[in-house]
Amino acid sequence: MKIKWYGHAAFLVTSSRGVKIITDPYDPDAYSEKLTYGRITEQADLVLVSHDHADHNFTRGLSGSPQIIKASSSAEKSKGIRIRAISTFHDPSKGSERGPNAVFTFNVDDIQVCHLGDLGHALSYEEIAEIGRVDVLLIPVGGFYTIDSREATQVAEGIRPKVLIPMHFKTEKCAFPIAPVEDFLKGKPRVKQLEVSETTFDKARLPEETEIVVLRHAL
Repeated sequence: MKIKWYGHAAFLVTSSRGVKIITDPYDPDAYSEKLTYGRITEQADLVLVSHDHADHNFTRGLSGSPQIIKASSSAEKSKGIRIRAISTFHDPSKGSERGPNAVFTFNVDDIQVCHLGDLGHALSYEEIAEIGRVDVLLIPVGGFYTIDSREATQVAEGIRPKVLIPMHFKTEKCAFPIAPVEDFLKGKPRVKQLEVSETTFDKARLPEETEIVVLRHAL
């Protein structure tokens, strides 16, 4: 399985059979130069949308005719991949501030992936149990619109993934009032800061203890 980070909360996950999944595609023109990651041009088979904000739901900007899966699809199987959407919120007030958020779990090459979208609150024991086993966790860490570094640490400790990939943090192409990834990494062991945007995972070679992998944005 390959994972490429485009930027923000947008990833491309590619299976060994060539099935391509894009998560939370952003609109590069929506926020008056506050979000300047490049346009996503790769075609996908499936697109997961955690919520309907322009930095996460820009499916009309994608090429081809991918299948779009949103929170309303609680569970379905497509292209041989089972996908579940778990209902959460975009804020700590049960959605009254910024609405709902879908956490997606899906299995690619026997690796269980979880994309937390714009999760805005700590997870309950019941929510963690519903998410279940996670090998690779894609987690927002920037705060303000999502969980911050402290809350992200708490969520990660509850889920206990093999690999954790931070997303939705401040970069030179994101001028939102959110924190850089360094705030989340501070004091944490087993951190790999890669100089590439894409990496490969093999089920047999996943680490025993949680390893943090920081990717460079591709766009």
